[in-house]
Amino acid sequence: MSRRSVKGWSALSVAVGTALALGAAPPAATGGTAAPAGAALLSVGSCPARGMCSAARRTLVLDDSATTLDLDAAAGPVDLALRTAGRFADVTVTDHKGRRVAGTVSPDGARWTSVGPLGAAGRYTARLLVERTHGAEQIVHRTRLTLRTPAAPRGERLTAEFGPGKGTYGVGQPLTAELSHPVPATDPEARRAVERALHVSSVPRADGAWHWVGPTTLHYRPRGYWPAHATVRVRSALDGVCVTGGLYGGPSAPLTFITGARIEAVTDVAAHTMTVLRDGEVVRTIPVTTGKAGYRTRSGVKVVLGKEATVRMRGDSIGIARGSGDFYDLKVRWATRVTWSGEYLHAAPWSLDAQGSENVSHGCTGMSTEDAAWLFATVREGDVVRVVNGYGERMTPFDNGYGDWNLSWPEWRRGSALGTAAAGPGAGPGSASGAPEGVLTPAL
Repeated sequence: MSRRSVKGWSALSVAVGTALALGAAPPAATGGTAAPAGAALLSVGSCPARGMCSAARRTLVLDDSATTLDLDAAAGPVDLALRTAGRFADVTVTDHKGRRVAGTVSPDGARWTSVGPLGAAGRYTARLLVERTHGAEQIVHRTRLTLRTPAAPRGERLTAEFGPGKGTYGVGQPLTAELSHPVPATDPEARRAVERALHVSSVPRADGAWHWVGPTTLHYRPRGYWPAHATVRVRSALDGVCVTGGLYGGPSAPLTFITGARIEAVTDVAAHTMTVLRDGEVVRTIPVTTGKAGYRTRSGVKVVLGKEATVRMRGDSIGIARGSGDFYDLKVRWATRVTWSGEYLHAAPWSLDAQGSENVSHGCTGMSTEDAAWLFATVREGDVVRVVNGYGERMTPFDNGYGDWNLSWPEWRRGSALGTAAAGPGAGPGSASGAPEGVLTPAL
């Protein structure tokens, strides 16, 4: 859109949201629009900034023609409200690519408000089907509006970098989004705007939600693990969205990855065994040794972070002083990492006598060289490692690897700025906001 056309647009400053009572505005037109006898009136607008909505609205006489409106700001949701008796039988709003804009309809059917703000420099088409009664006559209006938003002001843009990257991962791999600018918890409206713009889909489908780990980091996981052999896609619709104040969203690269078979390695600390399952079927049971007293292996659910064919392990890396009886300095083969602090599943030929009967390690899960090599070849990043019947502390959710699965689903959803709307029946990847699509079934 050219700067000249933006400059030529007329100003429009209007109220928005269901918090405005329809009865607060008179049925007569605002902005000088006179209402012909028996005509239906529709007011349209958006908020130039959150919490700074004016009561002025652009009011139109509904007929069966097409109308173009230039909005003066892209910051707020678009709001369509009938000013005369009637109801929306159908509302469909699409962008220039034909993608639906989600919205909600008031209980009386007289107001439609988009769930989020419209993007800057956008062109949107609203198709409305309005039913009303005039005397004994039933009248139906079919109206098309074209809504245009101006370009965003120049300045820095909020973008998202998605992880883990392209490739094949295990079913426990969370999605991550790293933001280029912090969005603090003290600005919940901005966090909601970000979440609504980060769209996740998977085939097969799995319900899921975003969780704010910090001001610049979000994780996304399904209610359960991802389906095996799924295709997962994430994209950002932040470009042009006013996130907060003068900060607008910018373009972000999408990400697609796939999941492999459902591999789970379940370590039973009390039984000194690791059972490896593929798609629910046991494929190998391995005698192991885990952390001894003072160095207990963490309990709970972990995710494979990476693999190293050879890694040097030293006691001073976990606070064991040189010269201590517990100090060690070893080159370890076939090491599968599950925490950033250095917990591995690895070959431990020096503890063969204890494997399957006693816990003697400094926190890692040790096994024979043969079993460790097999496990190394079997698992991939994102595969699930569970430690049960143990004595160690619980794996933390975010600060030492991917412990996301140690939060219950209600706990996970509390980390979303969208609350319980983040995921639920009918929502999930592909509908991350869980918002209604704003379509009413025509009752004609």
